[in-house]
Amino acid sequence: MSAININKENFESEVLRSDKPVLLDFWAPWCGPCQMVLPIVEEIAVENPHIKVAKVNVQEQRELAKQFRVMSIPALFVMKDGKIVNQALGAMPKQQILNLI
Repeated sequence: MSAININKENFESEVLRSDKPVLLDFWAPWCGPCQMVLPIVEEIAVENPHIKVAKVNVQEQRELAKQFRVMSIPALFVMKDGKIVNQALGAMPKQQILNLI
């Protein structure tokens, strides 16, 4: 399964009410480090069906970025049962992202 695009309309159903842990990637198309992380995030989505992987474009979803207090990107959040359980900033290798979950 590929990563899901998250917006304010589907945030509650896809993230807050998810029965799986959610890896939430806040990114923007103009962000170089985000572009480095994006294929890794997609790979994690395909290889790990027990994890829901979701992406939030901060340009289009400013409210969600503000809600999560995202000040720099890429910003990764791990959510379980609707709560943030881990987070990290910046580009990082695949194993480091998986270690967050």
